[in-house]
Amino acid sequence: MQKNTILHTIAAHAAVRVEAARAVRSLEEVRAAALALSDAPQPFAFEDALRGGDIAFICECKKASPSKGLIAPDFPYLKIAQEYEAAGAACISVLTEPKWFLGEDRYLQEIAGAVTIPCLRKDFVVDEYMLYEARLLHASAALLIVSLLEENTLRRYIKICDELQMSALVEAHDAQEIRTALRAGARIIGVNNRNLKDFSVDFENSRRLRELVPKDILFVAESGVRTADDIRMLREIGADAVLIGETLMRADDKKAMLDALRRIESEA
Repeated sequence: MQKNTILHTIAAHAAVRVEAARAVRSLEEVRAAALALSDAPQPFAFEDALRGGDIAFICECKKASPSKGLIAPDFPYLKIAQEYEAAGAACISVLTEPKWFLGEDRYLQEIAGAVTIPCLRKDFVVDEYMLYEARLLHASAALLIVSLLEENTLRRYIKICDELQMSALVEAHDAQEIRTALRAGARIIGVNNRNLKDFSVDFENSRRLRELVPKDILFVAESGVRTADDIRMLREIGADAVLIGETLMRADDKKAMLDALRRIESEA
């Protein structure tokens, strides 16, 4: 597995973040707190929200990215999340990675408390500690990236998510990673059209890989979605959901943009 990539640089920094967090609060403490949390979101609400026939929209709150730099100098994240919910988003993805995406844990915690739809903690999980953190931040789902995790580790992390009644969005980029995700027990597979090793975008990636994912496994197309034609194509290949980030974040009227995509989706 190639390690000298942007993705693995970000993951290495995530490991440093975990080490710092463990120095303040041990794994045993954070695990116990997560398992004892009483005000749990509805069990597996994230995956339930993606079922229903038509494409579900997972709308992303992010301030910046490594490929595009600063996206939202003004970042009224609560307002953005509430606009997404009002426009009919099924779920909200919240970046918490602080160095390259300028995310913060509090963004997720506050957004989860301000909306009624499920929230995904979008970060670069390299340690089970981050899954317990996600639960304590009131996430309904966590992102697991296949290229960062050995298969046995991925399987174990999915089981931890199950124990926390939290969904795992398992992200793959090629056929081999799809097979790994399926063997590990993924119930939701996301295909990222942006290659996180070099940040190039190939929207056809979803089309190529869709046929490898069984129909009983939820299929999410991630990144690169910009137009109504993109949404039409994803419906045609049988995608259950689409994750949209930069297109919505750059729109002056995010509700109008999402409304337009939803109208096309319903009229197709």
